[in-house]
Amino acid sequence: MGVRDRMTEKLQAAFAPARLEVIDESARHAGHAGARPEGETHFRVRIVAEAFRGTSRIERHRMINAALADEIAGGVHALAIEAGVPEAGG
Repeated sequence: MGVRDRMTEKLQAAFAPARLEVIDESARHAGHAGARPEGETHFRVRIVAEAFRGTSRIERHRMINAALADEIAGGVHALAIEAGVPEAGG
């Protein structure tokens, strides 16, 4: 299982999101700091979950970083996070 799939599974389990995208952007960062030839180093997470209601942007980022601690320690160099809550009626 690749890094993207592990991240997706962990985020699903931790937050039961209404919407989740885990995007491997490693190819866009080839040659930059932390990039490896095999990729799987730079990711973007877009997540919408009720679990984030009442939390600040910083708290959401901390929650996601904690859920993905093994991946971050294991070679994920960059993680861009867009985290929100479901909108009322939608």
